[in-house]
Amino acid sequence: MNEKIKITNSLSIPTSELKYRYSRSSGKGGQNVNKVETKVELLFDVINSSSLSDNERDLILKNLKTYIDAAGILRIVSQESRSQWKNREIAKQRFVNLLQSALRVRKKRHKTKAPINFVEKRLRLKKIRGNLKKMRSRNIRESE
Repeated sequence: MNEKIKITNSLSIPTSELKYRYSRSSGKGGQNVNKVETKVELLFDVINSSSLSDNERDLILKNLKTYIDAAGILRIVSQESRSQWKNREIAKQRFVNLLQSALRVRKKRHKTKAPINFVEKRLRLKKIRGNLKKMRSRNIRESE
């Protein structure tokens, strides 16, 4: 039963590379909160994964650095639900979404310059506004 999780058309990760850790969840849960381990931590070793290419590994390490520890382990926590199974599914879906966004190729930004007439209009409006403020201050001084 070597199940795979599909990330992109070219990338699928075997579930055997994912590790789960369970602990007691905080928050609501009634009597269960003190005895059932519903909090789920999904752990994925990015550096030693055999299913990732070097390029994919570099992209994930660069784009998900806040989720990855010094040992290169991607860590996702879920404790929204009272059910361990549901938290496991939520963590798995979050994992897929994170990897998809990390591997998405972003368009390069082309530097543009503001058109001259926009710059001139902005400067003209600033002058008008400045003159208006100057006139106000003169009127206040003259009336005192």
